[in-house]
Amino acid sequence: MSTRDIAGEIRAYVVAQFLAGEDTSDLTGDYDLIDSGVIDSLGLVRLLSHLTQAFDIPVDDIEFTPDDFRTLDSITAVVEAHAPAQVA
Repeated sequence: MSTRDIAGEIRAYVVAQFLAGEDTSDLTGDYDLIDSGVIDSLGLVRLLSHLTQAFDIPVDDIEFTPDDFRTLDSITAVVEAHAPAQVA
């Protein structure tokens, strides 16, 4: 799976779960999801759960800080760093 595919899947999830019916034209790779209020602490847990299932990443293997989930680009980097070779 390419970086573009991973980023697209993550973006689609964020839009569907947190921005349904909203204008997503500002949702670029560097858009701050936390400061903007798109993702809160519960949303972060939901997103993490989704990533572990969608990309077959054992949750215990992920070391992260909130900054790792601040933007779509940073989330994509976390997935690429922790996903099995066939995904990354």
